[in-house]
This record gives sequence, C-alpha cells and structure tokens, in this order.
Amino acid sequence: MVRHQPLQYYEPQLCLSCLTGIYGCRWKRYQRSHDDTTKWECLWFLILSLTFFLTLSWFYFWWEVHNDYDEFNWFVYNRTGYWSDWSIPVLVTTAAGFTYIAFLLVLALCHITVGQQMNLHWLHKIGVTAILVATVVAIISIDQLWKEEWNILFISFQATAPFLHVGGVVAITLLAWLVAGQFARAERASFQVVLCIAYLSVVLALYLVPLTISSPCIMLKKDLGSRPAIFGHRGAPMMAPENTLMSFQKAIENKADGVQTDVSLSHDGVPFLMHDNLLRRTTNVDEKFSERASVHSSMFNWTDLEQLNAGEWFTTNDPFWTVHSLSASDSAKAENQSVCRLDDLLSLAKASNTSVILSLQELPVEHPYNNNFINITLETIMNSGILQHMVVWLHDKDRQLVRQISPDFQQASESKREASALIADGIFSLYLRYSQINVKEVREYTSRNLSTILYTVNEPWLYSVLWCAGVKSVTSDASHILKQVPSPIWLMPPDEYNLMWITSDVISFTLIVGIFILQKYRLGSIRTYNPEQIMLSAAVQRSSKDVNIMKEKLIFAEISDGLGNAEELSLYSENGYDGCSNEAITPLDLQDVRIRMRD
Repeated sequence: MVRHQPLQYYEPQLCLSCLTGIYGCRWKRYQRSHDDTTKWECLWFLILSLTFFLTLSWFYFWWEVHNDYDEFNWFVYNRTGYWSDWSIPVLVTTAAGFTYIAFLLVLALCHITVGQQMNLHWLHKIGVTAILVATVVAIISIDQLWKEEWNILFISFQATAPFLHVGGVVAITLLAWLVAGQFARAERASFQVVLCIAYLSVVLALYLVPLTISSPCIMLKKDLGSRPAIFGHRGAPMMAPENTLMSFQKAIENKADGVQTDVSLSHDGVPFLMHDNLLRRTTNVDEKFSERASVHSSMFNWTDLEQLNAGEWFTTNDPFWTVHSLSASDSAKAENQSVCRLDDLLSLAKASNTSVILSLQELPVEHPYNNNFINITLETIMNSGILQHMVVWLHDKDRQLVRQISPDFQQASESKREASALIADGIFSLYLRYSQINVKEVREYTSRNLSTILYTVNEPWLYSVLWCAGVKSVTSDASHILKQVPSPIWLMPPDEYNLMWITSDVISFTLIVGIFILQKYRLGSIRTYNPEQIMLSAAVQRSSKDVNIMKEKLIFAEISDGLGNAEELSLYSENGYDGCSNEAITPLDLQDVRIRMRD
C-alpha cells in the first residue's frame, strides 16, 4: 500500500504578492526577502520621499493658484501668441504625477511595515526620475517667469494653516505605528536612539507650529469689519465677453457694487474699452483686417473697430469653462458683441447708479491724440452725466488737471507708498494686486482712513481672508460667485483655536506613546529565524532555476536527516512566514522522494 505524505502547503497571500509585485515585480514567494534593504534601495527610498514632498508642494501651489488661472493663460498668450487654457493640463498632469508618487511611497512604507526588503523596479525608477525632473523644471520656470505668484502660498496658509496643522498631526501619529515597529525590531541601540530622536524632533516641531501661525480669520466676530465691496473686473467675464456692454450688464444684474474697465483711445479720438494692446485675442481682427492684426488697437479708427466681432472668441475659447452654463439666448447674444465705447458704459452706470473704476491704457508715442488722451476721456465722462463721486480715477499722469476739472472723482493710486505721502497728494485709495500687500499694511492704511481696492479676487477663500484682513473693496471675474458668500468661510476666536491645537497635540502624543508601548510588547521579544527563509533570502539575486534547485535540496536534506516519517511535514517561519507562494506542493510518495535523492 502506497502512503502519500504532504511535505508542505503554502497558503496563498495575495496582498503580499501584490505589494511586492507592484513595487518591485517580485510576484513569486522565492523572489521576496526579509533581509535588510540595500543602501542603493535606501537611496531610492529617499529620492522617492523627496519627490513626494516636491510634488505635494507643487500640487498644493497649483491648486491654490486657481484664482489666477486666467492670468496665467494670458501670460502664456503674450509669449506664444496662441490662446488656450494651459492651466488645466498642468493641473491634471500634476495630479496624476502626485498620485503615482504617493502610491509608490505607500507601497514602500508597507514594505517597511511587514519587514520586506525594498527593491523598486527599474520602470518605477525611470518614472520617479522623470517626475522629479519635471517638477524641478516647473518650479524653476515659475520662479523665473512668474515669481510674484509664490506669494499666494503665504496668503493661502492664512486660510489653510490651522487645518493643515491638524492634518499633519494625524499623519505623524499614524506614522508612529511604522516607526515604533522599526524601533522594536532594531537590534542595535544606536539605531533606536537615532530613530527615536529624529521622529520625536519632527513631532515636537509639528506640535509647536501653531505658535508661528498668523491668520486674520483667528479673531472675535465682533471685530470683523464690513463686507468688501465687489467690482466686476471688466464686467462679468465669466458670463459674457470681457469689456463688452453685455459683460457690464451681467455684472450689474448680479448686484455687483461697481465695475472696472480699461480705457483706450481710437486713432480718430473715440474712447473705447480694451485691455490688450492688440485686438487678436478678443476680436476677429485676423479675419477683418489681417494685414493690420499686429497693429496697436489704438491705431484703428472707430469706424474700423465697430466692425469687429468682440464675442465670438468667448464662446469658442471658453476662457473660464462657463459657456455651457449660459442659456441659448445669452450664448447667441455673447457671440454678437462688438467693441464697447466708454460713453455706452457710462450711460449704463449712470442709469443703474453703479460706480466705475477707470484704468487708462498707455498710447503709442505716434498716436495723434497722445497728449490729449486725458482731456478727451474727462470730456466724455463729464458729458455722460454720471455723478463724479461714482468714478474712481487711477491714472497718475496730470492728476492735478483731473482734480481741477473733476474735483469729486475718487482719486486712487496704483503705486504702493507710505500713507503720509498718499494723504499729502490727496489720494485716499490704493488699487493693488492682492499679493502686493499684507494684513499688517492693510490695517495700517485703514487706521489712516485709506481704503484698499485689490485685484483680481475670484476664489471665496481668498475673499474671506481679505475680508478678515479689513480690505474695503476687490475686483473680481466672479462677482456673481462672491456675492453669494454671506460671511468669511471660517472665523475662529483665538481661545477656541488654542484649545483646538493643544487638544489635538495632547491626543496625538498620548496615542504615540501607546503605539510605542504596544509595538514593543508585540515585536520586542521576537527573535526566531527559519533556515529556509535565510537560505532563500541569500539566494534572492540568483536565477529562478538556481533558486528552485536550492528549495528542493533544502527540503530533501531535511527528509534525509530523519524527518521522513508518517506525520505531516511542514516548515515554519517567523510570524507565520508571510513570504508564501501562491503555488502549493502536493503530497508525494516518500519512496519516490528517496529515489529522486539518489538520482
């Protein structure tokens, strides 16, 4: 009678196979190892970690810069001559790269947690290198070409820092499980000391971060100032083509407190509204006057300008991804807009009692009315009948002349100066980019009865921060959205905030201490080794054929030493030996085994 004895049965461990397979293409049991990770692979882990933090920072930056996507597109347009929404492809690419790097980092941390040797596959190494290089190039490019945009990071921290701190505390607390496991498994006391000091230093620094956080929204509700007035930047450019009559009508319909526009002067002396020096982006000048498409917009006569279509580009390019939200009638109306005259806007503003911010564009030196631009513009304003105090005048040139002709204009400056110098010049408003001024300066100007008008504010979180800071007015492409913001997104009394971060720190520290104690209890006394595991770990770098031969010799060697009895044979590894293959060894006849050994 033939008796079959099961030599060994390996339970499938799909999770471990996927973990090592995806990270290093080690799908088979004999390819895995519990040996220490090589120095080369440790270096790649550091590179992966560095890439993660760089891509995380870049992703955060590009997400927060959403307020200025249109400005970025216009910036690129000026250098390429081609209009497209470049911001969305950058955002999608950044999100994809960050997700990939974060996934690899999670796999690497899982390797450390289960005690597996890390061996990043060469394809992943190429991917990590490519993303690292692309991120560094993107950061350097922004620093060289759009350096002032970095300021949005510091402004965004005023809105997000309290919550980022809590998120960081949660992350560092979860990381304690991995660190405590390494601490408990370590055999060298020096390594334990270094690991503990490094981890606790990071924890302590994170706990004390709130001492450096300064947000204008950490304040008592009774100290909150009045809601900043909202001016439609070039009208309502998300709902209609910018600087067209329809755009200003939409801004007024959505209860904007005023509108802002850019004034230029045609070659025959008619003030009209246009932001760009060229007409190519916002009109069909390439179709109507192709030979003059590169000529300054002010060098066209009004009879030529009024022939241009100033709305078709809006529905074609969809600069704010909002055209789909327009009704059929609004979409048709937008497509048929023409270049707007200044007196048409002033008539609309007078009828609706709406304030107007006027920014005068520079004319070419050869323009026939270059020296009379201000006089012609003032004459147009006075003839419109609009109340003078409803006009905000920004142009610095010939300001004394402007005061003589229109003494009730609101005089505002686009130059940031000392409060005393502005007051001496009779200026009581500042018109600046939101990143050019900080909270302290806003409050200082306010204390001297100087109001601030900041551009261009499109995001509710940014509007909320500026509201808490005490800003009096903003211009916005999204006036219809900001009008729906009833109060700052968040407002927290200082005592409540202190209680929040101290409580989160105490809870985190308690959990970290508990995790270290638990991990030391679980893993501190484990010092068992398995002969097969040791031999297979040493053979990980060998060919598959050599490894299979080694496994077979090892098993047969144990049988020849007297283990070939009638009982079921099995091999054990420490902690249940998690390095199992998805394959099973079926029972073999003992006699057949011995014959194979003799062969």
